[in-house]
Amino acid sequence: MTSDAQAEAGTPEGQGPVEISPELADRLEEKREELFEKFEIRDEFPQAVLTEAEKRTEDIQQEIQDEVDERRDLRDMTTWTTDPIDAQDFDDALSIEERDDEYVLWVHIADVTHYVNPETNMWEEAVERANTVYLPAYTIHMLPPVLAETVCSLVPNEDRLAHTVEMHLDKENLGYEDIEIYKSVINSDERLTYTQAEKRIDDEDADLHEENQLAFELADKMHEQRKEEGSLVLNPRRDRAHTIIEECMLKANKAVTHTLMWDRGVEAMYRVHPQPSPDEWSEALQEIQDLDGVSIPGSKWDDPRQAVNATLEEAPDRQLDKIQWAVMKVMPRARYMNDPFGGHHALNFEIYGHFTSPIRRLSDLINHWIVYTNDVPEDLVALCDRASDKQADAEACEREYKKFLEEVGLDAAAVNNRGLEVVEK
Repeated sequence: MTSDAQAEAGTPEGQGPVEISPELADRLEEKREELFEKFEIRDEFPQAVLTEAEKRTEDIQQEIQDEVDERRDLRDMTTWTTDPIDAQDFDDALSIEERDDEYVLWVHIADVTHYVNPETNMWEEAVERANTVYLPAYTIHMLPPVLAETVCSLVPNEDRLAHTVEMHLDKENLGYEDIEIYKSVINSDERLTYTQAEKRIDDEDADLHEENQLAFELADKMHEQRKEEGSLVLNPRRDRAHTIIEECMLKANKAVTHTLMWDRGVEAMYRVHPQPSPDEWSEALQEIQDLDGVSIPGSKWDDPRQAVNATLEEAPDRQLDKIQWAVMKVMPRARYMNDPFGGHHALNFEIYGHFTSPIRRLSDLINHWIVYTNDVPEDLVALCDRASDKQADAEACEREYKKFLEEVGLDAAAVNNRGLEVVEK
């Protein structure tokens, strides 16, 4: 494992995968199968879906070349991806420029709907699965990996089809001066891990230093603005590289759903997050205030999101999880809905939806289709319900599996970060 990998995984130097016996490996497999049955999660792909996916990976470069004339050719634009060390597919990439009176931010998303559309078996299977399920050291993909990890992955130094969100942002208020969403062809310059991106911000001699430095300058401003405007920030101590990706994806998602609702007035898969009742918020704040070493600033009590943000910034590290849990307990579940009204309480966005992860979320895949075709699926409400329910199933499955890992003496976080290796004792 490289030093980058160790830093990324948060493991000490020289610490490899978590070792387990063949007997324990069998028990884990049995538990997974039990949970997959309980939550109706399909692990294996039907052969027809795999065959179709394999066929769509043939003659990739020729197909992309044939597409160039129909799309914006952005292959000469400086572009890069930033993902975890163990990422298997890269579905979003960034480009950025600073001009006299504006920032221009491009978020390039893998053009999955070029390959997966309502006429395909893969689309039907994606609706069945609705999302990728991430268990510690085990992933159940929404799309066949043979497709997701090849033609749909924005790997470096290869031409790829993308769906680009181009945002011109006012330097003073970071508002959208102009939003364009279009099909493109890109060629990523480099695949960075979060650790590498963090280092590039500081290393003036490194490739992509200026781009990552500028991206963080913009992301930091967007982050501070979100907090000031009342967005709940439960992870205030996130490093700079994660801040870049989080803020740029939020800005792109918001831009797409802004365009869909205000400019086109169409239904889509919007993300709606209700707010807790005043009594629930009061209960959460009191629980936080009672924690040892924690104090909510008196001036913030009237706005619960601001109160939580301010408290998290000053609280001792040992209490962060408890503060976050106090909030999560009273938060209603966000759902996908065919209209955005009600907004997203935690983000404090009037309109919000997902667009930046079509490889792993059905909502993003559907929104790509709607953006491109302006055609809303007839069963959109049912698709919204399906995505919401399967997300709840995935989260419940993950919780139960982590609990089982702890019961058999495994550290779920260590397994998640380092993986598993079966060894004969």
